[in-house]
Amino acid sequence: MGNSSARSPVASTLGAVLSLAALAVIATDSATAHIDYVTDGAGETGDPIAFAVEVLSQPENALLFGGTGLLGGVALLGYLWVRPTIPDIDVLRATLSEYRDLVPWMLRLSMGLPLIGAGFAGYYFSPAVETAPRLLMIGLGFFLLFGLATRFVAAVGLVAYLVGLASDLRLLLSMEYVPGLLAIVLLGGGRPSADHMLGAVANAEGTLYGRVDPFHRLGHWFAERVAPFARYAPSVIRVGLGVTFVYLGLVEKILQPGRALQVVEQYDLTAIVPVDPGAWVLGAGLAEIALGVLLIGGLLTRGVAAAAFVVFTLTMFGLPDDPVLAHVTMFGLASAVFTLGSGPLALDNFVTDAEHRTNHPTPAD
Repeated sequence: MGNSSARSPVASTLGAVLSLAALAVIATDSATAHIDYVTDGAGETGDPIAFAVEVLSQPENALLFGGTGLLGGVALLGYLWVRPTIPDIDVLRATLSEYRDLVPWMLRLSMGLPLIGAGFAGYYFSPAVETAPRLLMIGLGFFLLFGLATRFVAAVGLVAYLVGLASDLRLLLSMEYVPGLLAIVLLGGGRPSADHMLGAVANAEGTLYGRVDPFHRLGHWFAERVAPFARYAPSVIRVGLGVTFVYLGLVEKILQPGRALQVVEQYDLTAIVPVDPGAWVLGAGLAEIALGVLLIGGLLTRGVAAAAFVVFTLTMFGLPDDPVLAHVTMFGLASAVFTLGSGPLALDNFVTDAEHRTNHPTPAD
């Protein structure tokens, strides 16, 4: 009896840690779904403060969330401690640097395909806004896919989104278009693209197209003006994706627990991880906010982007009613962040600098 009672707290703690590990992955899977896309919008949103207090007042939930915070903090400190001894990360970083020139193509695909889908389906950027100028959406999408007049088309798309947002705040559900399109304006079409091919022909000596093309000089002039800011494209994508995560976690889950509980019940998510439905909702929202904060701060950037990509993939299988095409933009941004890394103005840079100073100390005078 004595041994049994002694093991009980340990077993409970171990069970909580295992549950929270699963919840961190699968509950975030629920978090990445847009609630407006998988519910009919009916029902009470609920009082978020009372909901959180009620969830955390249950001992097993308090242990679950407390263990999550403790485990996350220990894991972060442990990674920062052992990071300099893992050469695999340096090799991965060097390999990814070879893919940087493909990022514009990656962004064009991830923005262009959903825009074409939006045009044919009849919605305006977000499935929540069901009326749309179809030709505009389809035109923007195809021009981005082809990479023709890329910077101009991306700027038009960005303006079209912001104009729509001014009249319908539901477009905030697709706010990832802002960093994606802005990054395309900064980086251009890249290669392969129609711009790249036509530019090569136009700039070649003696070509017929070079004599009649009125646009390549203007495009070159604009590219030169934008070039000093292109280095901030990774930061734009990273922060934009992070803000999207925080918004969806806070506004769609934490502040609307009643509707989030509908999703848990609708898809029987407690059968996947047997925890309290309230813990599902609160955990999903907090997990998404945590991912967003890490991205905004630029800490563990590539790891967070990789986790986000896995979560988006799980969402397609866990929530079959969630429109996959509407999430292609998120796939693209996460892939771009994973490829480019944190960019300027990120905490990862301080970590890297500290490692460099540790491994290559300055000789004393």
